[in-house]
Amino acid sequence: MDVRLDGRVALVTGGSKGIGLAVARSFLEAGARVAILARGQEALDTAAASLAAEGLTELRAYSCDVSKPDAISAIHARVVADLGPVDILVNNAGTSRTLAFETITDEEWQEDFDLKLFAAIRMSRAVWPAMKERGFGRIINVLNTFAKAPRGGSAPTSVSRAAGMALTKVMAGEGAPHGILVNALLVGLIMSDQWVRRHAATAPAMQLEDFAQTLVTDVPLGRIGRAEEFANLACFLASDKGSYITGTAINVDGGRSPVV
Repeated sequence: MDVRLDGRVALVTGGSKGIGLAVARSFLEAGARVAILARGQEALDTAAASLAAEGLTELRAYSCDVSKPDAISAIHARVVADLGPVDILVNNAGTSRTLAFETITDEEWQEDFDLKLFAAIRMSRAVWPAMKERGFGRIINVLNTFAKAPRGGSAPTSVSRAAGMALTKVMAGEGAPHGILVNALLVGLIMSDQWVRRHAATAPAMQLEDFAQTLVTDVPLGRIGRAEEFANLACFLASDKGSYITGTAINVDGGRSPVV
């Protein structure tokens, strides 16, 4: 099956590293023009250079803090001016911040919701009118499996991600009559920059591959996932091949989640 995105414009938040970068690469390989957003300019420059070295040049990289409403409006206008109306949006900004409930301050709750929920709301709202007018749109909300199966010590991430899953269902219902398909992909243990950082902080003497293996004792497939595997599914959902899939939340976790 040949999955193509020729002529499509895609915008990926949190696109400079890990899962976001893998998604951007997959979209570029499928023929899309892609905008990636992240806060750090250095990481964006590195990502753009690595993709260009692979011959993937239909890319624009923009520094943007998507937790700020005005920043979203401004960057959306720039992307449209540079590449055209957005056909595919991947809301991938955010970290897996987990704290003990009683220690989480109001400010920490607000920061988490601003980055993970309100950024997705505002970015989706920005691209929605043009998608609706053209009768085509794909929005993919990147969440994690705590959205379905939260546990003690998993807030604030589990709460903001659960809200993101509800948002996905709401937008899917409203978008369907206009050809806008909205789905969520729920991350399990996928090798990404956060695990590289955790390895460096907690077990620098251990090989990264060995460290990763210590994380997967409860993963039926017995290994950590690759960002490319996640990106493959995102690319399918963004394409015409995924034209009858909307309003669903798919685990990408090697079978780890107790909830389907």
